[in-house]
Amino acid sequence: MSKIEVDKVDPQSGTALEIGTSGDTVTVPSGVGLTLTDSTLLLPTTVTATTEVKTNKISPATGVAFTLGDSGDTFTVPSGATFVNSGTATGFAAIAWQSVVTASTLTAVAGRGYPINTTSNACTVTLPASASVGDQIIFTDYLRTWATYAVTINQNSLKYQGYATPNPVYDTNGESIHIVYVDATQGWVPLYDGAVANETEQIAELTQKAAMAYGVSSGGQVNMKNLVDASGVVAADVTGVGTARSYTAGSTYGGDKGIYGFGQAAGSTKVAMTNLLTNVGVIGTDVSGVGTAREWIGATGYGVDKAIFAFGHDGSIYVSTSNLVTNVGVVGTDVSGVGTARGTNAACRYGGDKGIVGYGNGPVSMTNLISNVGVVSADVSGVGTAKANRAACAYGEDKGVFGWGYTAVTTLNLVSNVGVVATDSAGAGTARYNVYMHSYGGDKAINVYGENAAGNKVNMSNLMTNTGTMGADVTGVGTARGAGGAAGYET
Repeated sequence: MSKIEVDKVDPQSGTALEIGTSGDTVTVPSGVGLTLTDSTLLLPTTVTATTEVKTNKISPATGVAFTLGDSGDTFTVPSGATFVNSGTATGFAAIAWQSVVTASTLTAVAGRGYPINTTSNACTVTLPASASVGDQIIFTDYLRTWATYAVTINQNSLKYQGYATPNPVYDTNGESIHIVYVDATQGWVPLYDGAVANETEQIAELTQKAAMAYGVSSGGQVNMKNLVDASGVVAADVTGVGTARSYTAGSTYGGDKGIYGFGQAAGSTKVAMTNLLTNVGVIGTDVSGVGTAREWIGATGYGVDKAIFAFGHDGSIYVSTSNLVTNVGVVGTDVSGVGTARGTNAACRYGGDKGIVGYGNGPVSMTNLISNVGVVSADVSGVGTAKANRAACAYGEDKGVFGWGYTAVTTLNLVSNVGVVATDSAGAGTARYNVYMHSYGGDKAINVYGENAAGNKVNMSNLMTNTGTMGADVTGVGTARGAGGAAGYET
């Protein structure tokens, strides 16, 4: 091997110097340094280094962008090293967000974000036992339910805002907490711990149309329906679909469709089947029942697009069981009851996204509020005269009304948009019970059919304004009957 020793190599002509030919390997031996002074070294497309490359600056060979590594590669910033951003960084996630937490306990890890759902239970969060300056964690109210079930922070021996005790409690709906560890003196300090506004109020709009279906006529149980248009006009009978039954209940779901469920079929058989109502008013065939078969049940919507069946009689005893309905009309299994078990109750929406179930056999006048996530609350002391076999529906966009009842009255009890039931007010028209009642036209209500004081089935209707005033009898259309269900729909 030959050897050339020189102090400087210059190009023979021009300003470019080439070392070697394509395919050659030029080796700088171990221990030898290659120094560039006020110059630029243009590297080939691929440079392979198995040990270490040191440089003060990396710039793209052409253009203004370069790629660091390939898909799947991992670049590690060693412990003690600092990654400084003096410009704009995109695509870097400082917080790694985790799946929604529904458990009653959570052991938090620094650098993570946790959406916490306290729909069913409170949650105690245990912070890390040790922390480094700059560690951050975020917690946020997933369904705006922290006021019902709170989040408690277990400090786990580290200070929180300078205090070792007590453990902080966060109990405001819509709250988010972003904490950072600053030092041993102050420990964890919130960067933010406030409630986030629900910028778009999520309330259900009342449907324009309704369908009154099922029930019992003078000839026995029926399955026909009568549609109600956006002006409150009741149409003639439409041949029924599904099992004829009475003491069923109906509700809107999905924002524009309806569901009828449970009831009493031939031979006093209690059933749990349901029938879905499309957004053009067509009732589907029977869907196999889920949950305890029962009659004298109440139903209403809750949230923006869901529904609930609650209470009833299973043939042996009264129950307080409920069954939630998803926004695609799927009925859930039994949920353990809350409140006084009873039947012949009524239920409706209020406040745009919540529900209320009230009155019933006994008779009684207590009510139970239903949250916007379908949780039934304990009994609320009754207001007004105790009655059974009532009907209820929403009106005026965010209010509700209980009306009529056994033994054949016209009494109304209006429900405010915060779920407060008013004292008795005089209704209008023929006194009756087991009526069908639903909203129409987006903000008004109608009650149809029912049984009068003599127990005879009738087919008149009464329209209620969007301010809660009930009108006189309107001559009936369709088969006189009672004890059916009402649900809303619209195209």
